[in-house]
Amino acid sequence: MTYDKRNTVIALLALLGIFGVGAILSIWWTVGNTSFLAGGRVAVVPLRGVITDEAAFTRTLDGFREDPGVRAFVIEIESPGGTVGASQSIFEAIRDLRDDDDRPVLAWMGDVGASGGYYAAVGADSVYALPGTMTGSIGVIMEFPNAEELFRKVGVDWEVVASAEHKDLGGYGRSLSPEDREILEELVSDVHEQFVEVVSDNRDLDRETVRGLADGRVFTGRQANELGLVDGLMTLPETIDLAGRMAGLGADPRVVRPREPRVGLWDLIGGLSLGDARAWIGSLAPLRPSAPRLLFELR
Repeated sequence: MTYDKRNTVIALLALLGIFGVGAILSIWWTVGNTSFLAGGRVAVVPLRGVITDEAAFTRTLDGFREDPGVRAFVIEIESPGGTVGASQSIFEAIRDLRDDDDRPVLAWMGDVGASGGYYAAVGADSVYALPGTMTGSIGVIMEFPNAEELFRKVGVDWEVVASAEHKDLGGYGRSLSPEDREILEELVSDVHEQFVEVVSDNRDLDRETVRGLADGRVFTGRQANELGLVDGLMTLPETIDLAGRMAGLGADPRVVRPREPRVGLWDLIGGLSLGDARAWIGSLAPLRPSAPRLLFELR
């Protein structure tokens, strides 16, 4: 082999090596230090803040679910709850993982894991909390403003053209009629019963026992443990250690977490994804009128 040919081969091999390392680093950066680099790990999946959308959480959970190096899951909950639909969707995602996968799925609640946060937690194999965790708040709330008296004082007429008597139910311009209130109370009662059923079925508690606890009250973690709403009192590191032992990784297992989202220059210029744009628009919700919504939320 001539000198030039030998140099060409060496250059090609070096180039392939660079591309190979780049591909590995790209995957590592995307999934966030995941376990294919270092054996089995416990995935810690956070559920934080008011729950208004399930997409980011379920996308993260699905990503770790597809990773064969993840041997157990810990759902880290710091949430007072949120909208009914998003809370139920997150519960379903956790429950499906629990039922369809033989890897341990544990939920841990920190300062607060109440209402929709607790609803999501019961989808796991087991639920843990701190002694002072605020949890429970098993209930449903619907609220909206009534500006009828204000409009009357400032001389504003609120005109509504509706297809039926109750189509403008919950609108700003009028008070609820007795029939309106009855319709909404039936709606709230039905969703409340769904909450009771989920806790009863997934915590192995008698339905009437749960109904007795489901009056919206908040419990400490220690009270919840005594009532059977959680399985024990632990810190997050202790819960991760338990998940590691259950998965055969031993105590103090390696942990993988999703990367914290960052907004860069390209995002500001126009590279935001549709999901990110929707989340940003949703953050402006307090600036615009909102329709009546059912909430699993601590108040």
